[in-house]
Amino acid sequence: FTNMTSQRPSPGDDFGIYYVLAECADHCRGSPVHPGGNQPHLQGVTGLRNLGNTCYMNAILQCLCSISPLVEYFLSGKYITALHKDCSKVATAFAYVMTDMWLGDSDCVSPEILRSALGNLYPAFMKKTQQDAQEFLIYVLNELHESLKKFHRRRSWETGSVPRCCRKAIASETSIVTRLFEGQLNYSIMCLKCENCTYRNEVFTVLPLPIPSEYKCSLQDCLQCFFQQDTLTWNNQIHCSFCETKQEAAVRASISKAPKIMIFHLKRFDILGTMKRKLRTDIHYPLTNLDLTPYICPVFRKHPKYNLCAVVNHFGDLDSGHYTAFCKNSVTQAWFSFDDTRVSEIPDTSVQTATAYLLFYSCQPFSIPIEKC
Repeated sequence: FTNMTSQRPSPGDDFGIYYVLAECADHCRGSPVHPGGNQPHLQGVTGLRNLGNTCYMNAILQCLCSISPLVEYFLSGKYITALHKDCSKVATAFAYVMTDMWLGDSDCVSPEILRSALGNLYPAFMKKTQQDAQEFLIYVLNELHESLKKFHRRRSWETGSVPRCCRKAIASETSIVTRLFEGQLNYSIMCLKCENCTYRNEVFTVLPLPIPSEYKCSLQDCLQCFFQQDTLTWNNQIHCSFCETKQEAAVRASISKAPKIMIFHLKRFDILGTMKRKLRTDIHYPLTNLDLTPYICPVFRKHPKYNLCAVVNHFGDLDSGHYTAFCKNSVTQAWFSFDDTRVSEIPDTSVQTATAYLLFYSCQPFSIPIEKC
């Protein structure tokens, strides 16, 4: 399919969407092989060309294209019925790239069509300069949501029996992005003088975790640091409605809605005034059974344990560096290293590194998406 790029209609063309689906169906009937070789080409194990300092984009795309529910949603064509014609270019271009990576017969493909679609909205991504992979991830998820969102009517019974401190803010717009990646934090804020408690909800797709050590720690240490109680004093005091004055307060966060795909951003880049540095802490993170029970509101502890499915690594410093990705293939359950066009299988023991920057966890094992195509 990748050798037909020049024949494709533009991403904004409705015919182009159905053209992609027709090609998907053709590829599902056969078993692609490596060009010039007899070894079968493994689905979902495809390199991405670097378009000039675009390793940050390639690493994020590899991680997103290893998440089976997202792959199945695009390859099956479900996304078409949700597309908004006035902002469909990014989602359609994303579907093109995912199709090439999963159903194409090439060892590597070019994500140029997606870069162009995003670059029209965010010109920084068209420059051949290093960008932050975490920021790119947020932009991609946001644009996919805007392209695919549907209105969701609030129902009174959805919050009626839930304690006020744990109630979820029902989103008025839903998409495949909100269903997979969106979580919600609940902040309890208690006035230290009158002990009156108020609550505030905050939606997240990427959870930024502080790193409490410069040398070595665990992911649980980072989580405990994020969810520990904090005291608001001095300029951070709150206005207490009972005391009617500014007072010191104790704040504690908990997860009132845990997403199916939990993404952790390890805050390795530290900026204090004009000083910049990168924390090279060796953070130990589990490959299976990450337990989030202590941080989830008791009412919503449905899927407290998570398994690692992808990692974005960062090498180098703040102003110059290189991104790679580790992804678990849903077909073989094997781990692969993606370094632009270079792809190799790695043992489970190699997934744990001191270069991890973003961690993708799933609350349930992934099925093989191609079976539903």
